[in-house]
Amino acid sequence: MKKLLVLTALAAAALSAQAKDIVDTAVANGNFKTLATALQAAGLVDTLKGPGPFTVFAPTDAAFAKVPKADLDALLKDKAKLTAVLTYHVVPGKVMAKDVKPGKVKTVQGSELTVATASGVMVDNAKVTATDIAADNGVIHVIDTVVMPK
Repeated sequence: MKKLLVLTALAAAALSAQAKDIVDTAVANGNFKTLATALQAAGLVDTLKGPGPFTVFAPTDAAFAKVPKADLDALLKDKAKLTAVLTYHVVPGKVMAKDVKPGKVKTVQGSELTVATASGVMVDNAKVTATDIAADNGVIHVIDTVVMPK
C-alpha cells in the first residue's frame, strides 16, 4: 500500500511538472500580455499550441509599447496584416541559443529574418534579451522590438 501511495504521488508530481506549450509558457511569463492578445486576434493560438516545434522571437509588452498606439490598434484590427507580422516572429523547428548562427532565417510568414551575432544576438532590428525559454512544442527567445516583415 505504501508503495502505491508513493507511485501515485510521483505520477501526480510528474503531471504537474509537465512543460507547457508556447502560448501557455508565454502567458505564464507575464511579460507577453499584448502578444497573447495579438495571437488571439489573429487566430494563431491553436497553431502555437500545436505540435510544432516552433522557435518564437517574442516581443515583450514593452516592445509592443514602442509601436505607436494608433498603429498598434490598426494592426490588431487587420487580421491578415497581424497574422503576417506575428508569423514573421516564428521560425519552424526548435533553435536553441547555442545553435543560433548569423545569416538569413526563413520564417513561417515566408520572408527571412536577418540574424546577427556580432554584439549580442539581433533579429532584424530587435535585440534578443533572454533565450531558451523552453516549451513542450518549441522555444521562446525574448526580443525588445516588434519586427515587421519586409
